[in-house]
Amino acid sequence: MPYGEVTVLAGAERGAYPYGNSLLVRGSDGTLVIDPSLSLVAGAPPADLVLVSHAHEDHVAGLGQYDDVPVHTHEQDLAALRSREVMAAAYGLGGEAAASLDRMLREDFHVRGRPDAAGFADGAVFDLGGRTVTVVHLPGHTAGHCGFLIEPDGFLFVADIDLTSFGPFYGDVGSDLTDFEASVRRCRDIDARWYGTAHQKGVIEGRAEFRRRLDAYAAVVQKRDATLLALLAEPRTLTEIAAHRLVYRRHVEGAHVDPVERRTAAQHLDRLTESGLVVEVEPGRYRAAT
Repeated sequence: MPYGEVTVLAGAERGAYPYGNSLLVRGSDGTLVIDPSLSLVAGAPPADLVLVSHAHEDHVAGLGQYDDVPVHTHEQDLAALRSREVMAAAYGLGGEAAASLDRMLREDFHVRGRPDAAGFADGAVFDLGGRTVTVVHLPGHTAGHCGFLIEPDGFLFVADIDLTSFGPFYGDVGSDLTDFEASVRRCRDIDARWYGTAHQKGVIEGRAEFRRRLDAYAAVVQKRDATLLALLAEPRTLTEIAAHRLVYRRHVEGAHVDPVERRTAAQHLDRLTESGLVVEVEPGRYRAAT
């Protein structure tokens, strides 16, 4: 669907993982694609340039359709885009789980690595002729996670600040909860006509509606804090907290679940301890402060 000269290439199943929503942006001097998803593997529009919001498999699955096209991502995610091995390492898995992840990246998402990829920084501008795409660095999900502001259309692509009920995801090795919350605040301050997400929610029209949904999305972090504080009515270890789960529902299985839960819980513990709401009653055991 077009929004000015921005076309959303909606992924299958409303862009739910493993699919995603890509963008096609046209100017008088050139055309670019943002986040070539799995849905573009079967047929990708021509482009002069590809921008990648961050180096996760669902945002680069269609990149093989642009082997002869320059590709750019934020300099902090550049190594992961250049190398599948570096991308896989960011998930923090080991042993057979790491080998299985590598197979999934290769076979299901067609990830080969792009050693020719170039880096950009916050505020970089790509001029397509009568239309600009400006990089908005939104770290937290990954260190290099970015959005893109497209003018004069007034379209802000916020990538994996995706407004889903699942809430913010900051459970990878390079993720950071504090950065994620700062990125949410930055998005809240950007005035645009349309706000596009990489998954499920699609495009939201109007700043007021976007802010409403963004605030509900960000509130999931506070719900996780509250869940953790309630759990810590009795002393618990990080292992016990991870087993209780702050992120995934009980039916979700996979080698990724425990590492994500541990990294997420550790970040919440750190900030709740720093604020005095949680105390370490003995090495490795935590309780809510009375």
